[in-house]
Amino acid sequence: MKTLFECSDVKVLLDKELSGATVFVCGWIRTIRKSKSLSFIELSDGTCFESLQIIYDESITDYPEVSKLAIGSAIIASGVMQKSEGAKQAVELKADEISLAGRSDADYPLQKKAHTLEYLREIAHLRCRTRTFSAMFRLRSLMIYAIHKFFQEEGFTCVSAPIITGSDCEGAGEVFKVTTLDLKSETFLDVRDDFFGQEAGLAVSGQMEAEALVAAFKKVYSFGPIFRAEKSNTRRHLAEFWMLEPEIAFAKIEDVIALIEKTVKYLITYALQHAASEIRFFDQYYEKDLLKKLEAIVSSDFGIITYTEAMELLKKADEDFVFKPEWGIALQTEHERYLTDKVFKKPVFVVHYPKEAKAFYMKLSADGKTVAATDLLFPGIGEIVGASEREDQYDILASRIGESGLKIQEYSWYLDLRKYGSVPHGGFGIGFERLLMYLTGIENIRDTIPFPRTPGKLEF
Repeated sequence: MKTLFECSDVKVLLDKELSGATVFVCGWIRTIRKSKSLSFIELSDGTCFESLQIIYDESITDYPEVSKLAIGSAIIASGVMQKSEGAKQAVELKADEISLAGRSDADYPLQKKAHTLEYLREIAHLRCRTRTFSAMFRLRSLMIYAIHKFFQEEGFTCVSAPIITGSDCEGAGEVFKVTTLDLKSETFLDVRDDFFGQEAGLAVSGQMEAEALVAAFKKVYSFGPIFRAEKSNTRRHLAEFWMLEPEIAFAKIEDVIALIEKTVKYLITYALQHAASEIRFFDQYYEKDLLKKLEAIVSSDFGIITYTEAMELLKKADEDFVFKPEWGIALQTEHERYLTDKVFKKPVFVVHYPKEAKAFYMKLSADGKTVAATDLLFPGIGEIVGASEREDQYDILASRIGESGLKIQEYSWYLDLRKYGSVPHGGFGIGFERLLMYLTGIENIRDTIPFPRTPGKLEF
């Protein structure tokens, strides 16, 4: 007797276009169409984006029970693969036996073919069964693999940055606090009695730890979840998201920029080659000409402009900006979109930002006003990569920490790195979910991660 482990994967059956083979499959019913002579089941088993069409008629074993099957049910089916007469698939399964493995109740919420993304966010535990999120999360998995493949082949060492930390890398104060103290207690709480004996929080970045490790391994990268307690409900923000953070030693900002472009083009190319079905789906339903856009990115040279030059362009622009362009302010999304969508019409690096607009650890330029930092802006989405050369001089870094209002003693270990064999080094961070937005045309970042964490939302 066959076991469930002997079931054929739908991916294998469709890839090989088997015809005449007797097979045994299991999965979930995505749709059912019934007629007097034939009935059709669209079966998904999770092994690929495409579904397997199963056809059956009244000759099937236990037809009365099979005819009661509902959408969302799990089934086991056996029969013979044959060439399909339909245009949507090359082969299909002519079933001679179908049995119920897991019943789906009549109130299954995915009965309709189309639901709004807003509605699906309310049932995040079920939305992965839809075609949109099957495509998204499959692409997400492929991109995670591609990230590790690229950096391993480039000679990088993968490092694990801590999730619980005592420092705020960005100095912005948007940190989730971590404590074992009873916050409901009416007595005075002393942080010295807490688990770590000091204030602790969830990490907003793994960059500083990567800087420590790059001094031993020359090229490192970390990839994992980070957390920002920023109460923002925009389509571009999450409280918990994933960040790719490579760091390279013996490198200036120009080297970092070159690595960013190489990384981004590799990841897009990998998606085009290995997630063709998913990209075509997003091209059809979410962003017209998405495929052409991605192919154009891979084949183009990215633009580059200084922050000062960008401000001059923005001041001259015939645009009614909500935030008036002035030298010294951070670029807003509307400014970024103008530069990418109307001026360059392709990705563009903006370099040499005012030091006041960037973090304390960025390399101070000779002019004393700017830092060796860059943001990569993408058309239609804005900033997708933030990068800089790191300040490698002890005295300057200590001064910058003080100017930022931070406590030098909390960064003593970070300053140590500038005392023992410090060299020019730099790195960047890619917001993984924002990259997925660009790859798919999905407009809300909450639809790029299985269980989004946003202000006031923690149901799943």
